[in-house]
Amino acid sequence: MAIGYATTLRNARLDQIKTAIDAGAGAGLLRFYDGSRPATGGAATTLLAELTMSDPSAGAASGGVLTLSAITADSSANATGTATWARIVDSTGAFVLDCSVGTSGADINLNSVAIQVGAQVSITSATITEGNP
Repeated sequence: MAIGYATTLRNARLDQIKTAIDAGAGAGLLRFYDGSRPATGGAATTLLAELTMSDPSAGAASGGVLTLSAITADSSANATGTATWARIVDSTGAFVLDCSVGTSGADINLNSVAIQVGAQVSITSATITEGNP
């Protein structure tokens, strides 16, 4: 049988993620990549774009959801490709988490996952959900 966590525990776990993103002297970074997502924290594929998160990155988690604060658009994408996954790192580049990318229903939603070198990249929403099975 799967474990079901109380909402207070789910929120506490999410608040620890927020603390990890906000570690370091500056804002965390949201990086988009193409290709297959590696094992958690593994070597990344091609970096398509890097966006700067707010500092702090989010308010307190509520209802098992951490909604990220405003994320500054990348005014000039690093490479051309299809964003298939994203990584959040703290201001020093230390790994925090890998997440899904899409145009709806993903952890990080973009208007389009097709990224062109030199083009602006922005997100439409970003949430991290600590759910029960």
